[in-house]
Order: sequence, then C-alpha cells, then structure tokens
Amino acid sequence: MRLKSEIWVHAFLRRSFVQGRFGAVLRKGAPEAGAIYVVVNHLDGTVTVLGPPPGSAIDEMGERLWTEVIPSVTQASAVTPYIERLAKFDPDIWVVEVEDRTGLAGLTVLAQD
Repeated sequence: MRLKSEIWVHAFLRRSFVQGRFGAVLRKGAPEAGAIYVVVNHLDGTVTVLGPPPGSAIDEMGERLWTEVIPSVTQASAVTPYIERLAKFDPDIWVVEVEDRTGLAGLTVLAQD
C-alpha cells in the first residue's frame, strides 16, 4: 500500500528538519496521489530537481525512487518555468524544496542510463 502524497511530503520535511536541513512546500497538490517533485538547493548557486521515475516509483522495500528531471543547474530561475509546465499538464503535483549542501536530501536516485 502506498503512502498518501501529503503524508509523505510532511514526513520528508520533518525528517529533513531533524537532519538539519531546511525545507518548504512550494506547491500543494492532490493529498491522495499527486506526483511529488523535490527541488534540492545545494546552497552554492546550483539546484537539482528530482521527480518520479518512469515505471515503478517504489522499490521492493517500499521506498520512493527518484530520477533527476533537471540535473544540477546554476540558474535556479530555470526551474520555475519547468514546474509551471508540469503544473499545466498535471495540476495535482506537489513541489517541495529542501536545502542540502552535500547530497540529494537522503533520497534514492536511480542512475541515469
């Protein structure tokens, strides 16, 4: 059974806070099953956007899997138009931003082929 998007987002933010990272919801989506996108701000002028991978977004242990939909870019302003296009296509998406200097906020990111 999959966790509702709203519960996952709030749990992810709480875990981020406990681990010393700051995060915020940039866009609220459908509480039950909206797709979730995570903007990781590396605090060095670069950001990475993670989203659900094609196919199954859950591994055999029940953890969400992620893929880099926008690899590290130096212009955070490039993210906003991308998110706006996603929201036009799917108004139920969630967008969360988290600050993490050293990684990808503890999320499991699938390797790019």
